[in-house]
Amino acid sequence: MAGSGLSNQTGAAIGSLAFPVLGPLGVVAVRQYVAALVLLAVGRPRPRTFTWRQWQPVLLLAVVFGTMNLSLYTAIDRVGLGLAVTLEFLGPLTVALAAARRRVDACCAVIAAAGAVTLMRPRPSTDYVGLGLGLLAAVCWASYILLNRTVGRRLPGAQGSAAAAGVSAVLFLPVGVVLVLRQPPTASAVGCAVAAGVLSSAVPYLADLFTLRRVPAQAFGLFMSVNPVLAAVVGLVGLGQRPGWAEWAGIGAVVAANALSILSRSR
Repeated sequence: MAGSGLSNQTGAAIGSLAFPVLGPLGVVAVRQYVAALVLLAVGRPRPRTFTWRQWQPVLLLAVVFGTMNLSLYTAIDRVGLGLAVTLEFLGPLTVALAAARRRVDACCAVIAAAGAVTLMRPRPSTDYVGLGLGLLAAVCWASYILLNRTVGRRLPGAQGSAAAAGVSAVLFLPVGVVLVLRQPPTASAVGCAVAAGVLSSAVPYLADLFTLRRVPAQAFGLFMSVNPVLAAVVGLVGLGQRPGWAEWAGIGAVVAANALSILSRSR
């Protein structure tokens, strides 16, 4: 779980190094290609056997998958890794709390909302576009979770997710063609983008696949809540992005809300 989390955030940090050459759009395109290769190899979908009822959520998932990564990486470019990942994490947290009916979950929602307000408080240097993109990534991640459930019910194994990744990669193919024709990217930029795809898509997916065979889902969800902290630490160490005390407090509030909700549920 630690390797998966660190790999995911390190991949995003390395991918951001290619922004000056490829831009967030180019980095996301390469990441989608890598994710598709991995998921297609693991899921081995048979698209010819899909019915239209099965294709509908798969196509929606493909669009959400690409939009989620593009909005997140653009937010990272504008507001930094730690803040962008924390805002994105509000998506799955909202899905978890929305289905709850306990008082403690209502308190967790208030804590998470307070953390989000702290992170998004108005300042002269506030990048509202970057914050909005982080929230868009949160909406996409919440939609990704709900669509994955639907795809999982309608298609066996990982066929649906693999097919969605393949469609998403096809949608991003014109981006790759335009980038290459406009200005051939440098080898180092492509290497950073590929590393982002491997570290943020391939490694976490396979690591989580093996982890969930050995670790209870609640423990896995609890550790997942540490990702915003890991992102802030990787941003600090790897990219020199220094969150202020208010940002650390906001990140801590979002993490604490998720942890409290899961721990109280397990008891």
